[in-house]
Formats: sequence, structure tokens, C-alpha cells
Amino acid sequence: MSKSRGNRHRRGKPAVGDNARETVENMDEQNPVLLMFKEYSSQLDDKHDRYERIVKLSRDVNIEAKRIIFLLHNINTDIEAKKKAVIEEADCRLQALVSNSFKAIARELKGQDGYQYHRAYSNGLQEFIEALTFCQFLKDDSIEPWTAINDSFKYHDDEHGGYQLLFPQYDFILGLADFTGELMRRCINTLGVGNVSECFKLCNFVKYINAGFLGLMAPGNKELSRKAYVLRQSLAKMELVCYNIQIRGSEIPKHMLISVIESTDVNAEEDEGYF
Repeated sequence: MSKSRGNRHRRGKPAVGDNARETVENMDEQNPVLLMFKEYSSQLDDKHDRYERIVKLSRDVNIEAKRIIFLLHNINTDIEAKKKAVIEEADCRLQALVSNSFKAIARELKGQDGYQYHRAYSNGLQEFIEALTFCQFLKDDSIEPWTAINDSFKYHDDEHGGYQLLFPQYDFILGLADFTGELMRRCINTLGVGNVSECFKLCNFVKYINAGFLGLMAPGNKELSRKAYVLRQSLAKMELVCYNIQIRGSEIPKHMLISVIESTDVNAEEDEGYF
């Protein structure tokens, strides 16, 4: 057994024969082939280092965006002064992400093929879109289009000149799908404080977004299909909330409707036929 392990251990190590060792020792350091591979090695190291720096920046964006979403859920719709203060704070923190973290990522991508590094910051970008659209909706009952958000990722400074962050529409769509989950949570929370009109407004807005997703054709795209499925689940829960308000609201106190909704199973499979 020990002999077999020893053989496997030796097989795992590269074997260099006498002729090969002599060739390596006598190799000209200025050999064009050797210089070419050294250049390739330097380029790969530079790419990996840049990728890791972008991953770290994206992780910071992800964490901060989640905190902003949590902050926005603390809004009490009955206290306008508090709502305005929370939205102003969230908006300020979102602008800080655009001016600092995303600007640093865009600077890293200047002169590079952005699609080679897209996966390094895609999750953070989607989380940011979720927080940004949630804040915009709470502020104006609407969200900005992709073009307006894309313009905010254009930068210019004296040292680097003009540059822009790669912001694919795909990330905007996925972030928008996550945003509907926050609307579903807000719908449940507003029902708990008796604000029934807000529930209908939120449900209708998610219906509008779901109609857009039904028009998307993305065969084989698992991520988009998964988020579209979760979107329909959120919409089904919101429709159940509105149904109970409309049908049973007169016989059950508003603050007790949540217990009725939580005890009811939602079947998201009965849909308009997305797939």
C-alpha cells in the first residue's frame, strides 16, 4: 500500500530529465520564445489581480446595497417626515456607491475588455439596481429607465480622462426582478399597519413588471427563468393579499388578515404560461 502511494506521489510531480535540465540551465534569457511566455505570464497575473480587486469592490457594493434596502423597509408610510428623511439618507448612500465604488470599478476597466470582468461585479450591480429602484419607487412611485441609470456611470477626471462602467441591460433586468421581491415584502408590511390602499398600488405595479417579463424570450437562460419564477411567486402572494382585503376585509380586522394570508398556500405554477 505504501509503495503504491509513493508511486502516485511521484507521478504527480513533473519529471525533468538530464537533457531537459541541461537545456533549462543553458537557455538564453533573451530567447524570443522565453520572453514571449514571460510577457504572457505578466499579463495573466495583471488580469487576475485586477479581477480580484473588482470582486472586492463588488462585495462592498453588495453589502452596502443590502443595508440600504433594510433601511428603506423601515419607512412608516404614516409618518411623512420620517419617510422623507429615510429616502434622503438612502439616496445619498446610493450616490456614494456610484461616485466611489462603481467609479473605482470603471477605472479598473478603462482600456480593458469589460466583458472579461463582468462576472466579477455582476452580483453587486444587480443588488445596487434592486436598492436603487426600490428607493426611486418609494420616492416617486416610478423607476428610471436603463438609459438614465447608465448615464450615471459615466465618469471623467484629469488623470484618467473619460471612462464608463459597463452596465449591461441584462443586469438591469435581473435587478428589476429582485426589486419586485422587496415590493412584495412591503405589501405585507403595509397590510400589518392597515394601509390597504398601498397594497393595491404595489400589486398593480408588480403586475406591470410581470407583463414585461412575459414578453422576454430567453431559452436556456436559467438565471432569468429562475428570477421570473420568483417574481410570479411574489405576485401571487400580493394578489392573495389584495383578494383577502377586497373579499374578507369587511369580516376580518385588517391586522388579522396577515395570519389568514400566511396560512394559505400560494400556487405559483398556475400562471399565464411563461415557459
